[in-house]
Amino acid sequence: MNPDLSRLHAYPFQRLAALTRGVAAADKPPISLSIGEPRHEPPPFLQAAALEGLAGCSAYPSTRGSRALREAAAAWANRRYRLARRPLDPETEVLPCCGTREALFAVAQALVDRGREAVVMMPNPFYQIYEGAALLAGATPYYLNTDAGDDYRLPLEEVPEGVWRRTQLVYVCSPGNPTGAVLGRETYAELIERAGHYGFAIASDECYSELYFDEDAPPAGLLQVAAELGVPDYRRCLVFQSLSKRSNLPGLRSGFVAGDPRLIEAFFRYRTYHGCAMPAVSQAVSAAAWRDEAHVAANRALYREKFDAVLATLGPALEVAPPQAGFYLWPRTPVDDEAFARDLLARENVAVLPGRYLSRPAAGGDPGAGRVRMALVAPLAECREAAERIRHFVEGL
Repeated sequence: MNPDLSRLHAYPFQRLAALTRGVAAADKPPISLSIGEPRHEPPPFLQAAALEGLAGCSAYPSTRGSRALREAAAAWANRRYRLARRPLDPETEVLPCCGTREALFAVAQALVDRGREAVVMMPNPFYQIYEGAALLAGATPYYLNTDAGDDYRLPLEEVPEGVWRRTQLVYVCSPGNPTGAVLGRETYAELIERAGHYGFAIASDECYSELYFDEDAPPAGLLQVAAELGVPDYRRCLVFQSLSKRSNLPGLRSGFVAGDPRLIEAFFRYRTYHGCAMPAVSQAVSAAAWRDEAHVAANRALYREKFDAVLATLGPALEVAPPQAGFYLWPRTPVDDEAFARDLLARENVAVLPGRYLSRPAAGGDPGAGRVRMALVAPLAECREAAERIRHFVEGL
């Protein structure tokens, strides 16, 4: 048995199930805000694309995916991130993946050199796949504590020189899960500069990038900043994109990785053995989804409406602020976060995720303790009802 399996922490939802086992939920319909699973309806035109894609099911799909899919993904990224001066090459710089989760995990297995002491850096709190990927690649996670008082900025200047020298991979997430924070261009630029100096790769998880509030100010991305800085061939930069949040297609398991062609080629070589080629139907639907923006703008409008309604209700009761982007709220709890989640479920039948399940104690404390994550993925009426129940619960503490 792989000894590194013993290094894994229980997954957040396993911990939540253990925490709430035996809890007698209130006599109210359940509302789940614990899992970030989009529940808006995907656009109807994708059904036709799925039917057309069935014709390709008589052959094994290739690891690189169809030319049509890679072209659609590259064209979208080139438009979205203004890469006209250095457009992505769909032949060498784009690789389909079966959702960002599997690719974010697999990239560490492909890029971390087990032959020397390795550090994999990540924000804290964080998406748990980063940590699991690092541990199973034989690396040591290094946690960058982020705090609301500093706008969840990554404290890169606090990392010791010895840690930088051992770092082989840095995960970043913008917009952030669970904080909703957006990395600024200066942070991307500093990471790119350090990557060039120390030789590590940057894995930028941008799966929430299309869930923003100002239609005239979409979040910047790693490749966008690399292009602005004139980084040749997006050296040491990889971005991970997904249709789960953008197009409400979590069950399709579709995304892509783009960036440095040398890293893409190494990752492709790994993936030929990994057995993760995207099915033909998924490829056809994905290509159609990347070509359309109208349904994405409509999706953002639905989230704006939910945030306005929920924050208006919760604001007087909880210390909570709107995120910069994404679909999560990250409020501070007036009691222990585990007790808050357990008792809220018992009294109001609303499920939320304790913040400490998404973080680790590190230098400076545990940035997830005393917070909970709320995913505003349910329909508007359910989100309104959940906010009313949470406020009633808090006022009764």
